Amino acid sequence: MRVLLCPDKFAGTLSASAVAAAVAAGWRSVAPDDDLLVHPLADGGPGFLDALAGAVDARRVPVPTVDPLGRPAAGEILLTPAGTGYVESAQACGLHLLAPAERDPRRTTSYGVGLLVAAAVEYGASEVVIGLGGSATNDAGAGLLAALGVTALDDAGAALPYGGAALAAVAALDGAPRLRDARLVAATDVDNPLLGVHGASNVFGPQKGADRADVLLLDAALERFVTVLERDLPGCPGDLGVLPGGGAAGGLGAAVLALGGRRSSGIGLVARAVGLDAALDNADLVITGEGSFDQQSLRGKVVAGVAGAARDRGVPCVVLAGRVGAGRREAAAAGVTEAHSLVEHYGGAEDGGVEAAIGRPADGLRALAARLARQWSR
Repeated sequence: MRVLLCPDKFAGTLSASAVAAAVAAGWRSVAPDDDLLVHPLADGGPGFLDALAGAVDARRVPVPTVDPLGRPAAGEILLTPAGTGYVESAQACGLHLLAPAERDPRRTTSYGVGLLVAAAVEYGASEVVIGLGGSATNDAGAGLLAALGVTALDDAGAALPYGGAALAAVAALDGAPRLRDARLVAATDVDNPLLGVHGASNVFGPQKGADRADVLLLDAALERFVTVLERDLPGCPGDLGVLPGGGAAGGLGAAVLALGGRRSSGIGLVARAVGLDAALDNADLVITGEGSFDQQSLRGKVVAGVAGAARDRGVPCVVLAGRVGAGRREAAAAGVTEAHSLVEHYGGAEDGGVEAAIGRPADGLRALAARLARQWSR
């Protein structure tokens, strides 16, 4: 049997490569003669560069940057001979860089992402692809813009402090983006807009530490920032607040679009790079997964991209996840044949399943994969 293993990371516990290794080990313990093809994936969030590094002709370049609170952090970029630079925003503004008590989207900044983009431009990239996802920020890319030379000012002409909340006082912009005519691409993991009930603040703010009052404050602040961007930034589209993907990574997608960039599906980009279509064409079964399989998973993340492509080929697709929150009907419509969770494998949320899923994810994945092999292997 030919089994394609192409999971995303399990955020906070296992990288995509580690997930794939655990699933492969579990499967081989039952069906050692089956042909397993392993393609760890990413959709723009953490692991974006790792997924691309083995698939594209590019060199890794270390780049010093800062984390969401402005502390020094180690980053890197990928540079191809053809002049494409790849940046992973989560290296500078990822939620995983903060302790739970530090998470506050009112004050976290995307400035470090701007430093990575600026480095790619200075190294000669004519196109910079920015993987978006897994962020701790909700500043609509104001920090990124500042690092590239565009500063948000208040009524008195003073530069605003970092963070999404400060944008409630934005009155003007100063400066021009230093991009040397490089083109920008936002590789997004979701298609949410920047503003409104489906926007960055409402949907993702609570995951980053925002309460309801914070969400309302942040959405209003970003709305004001959009008005200023549309007025003061040459080339900014007039419908910035509602463009698909603008809400990715706390609004970093909107900043890229405001700079004249375009949006691309993160999973689509990675899938093309690793040759996923050819692997799917030859698969009898596909196994994918992520930490939390929920409604957001069906809006542009790895699982949705893989399951849809498998469905189009008539290939069954099984999802393994830390937890499963997506409805069966919606999942089936997206191409998911079965979905299994570590939480349920370990007895359910009320019997310590959550703690076990977080503490022993690899063990659980090996056990689930062994069960699947007994079920599916011919």
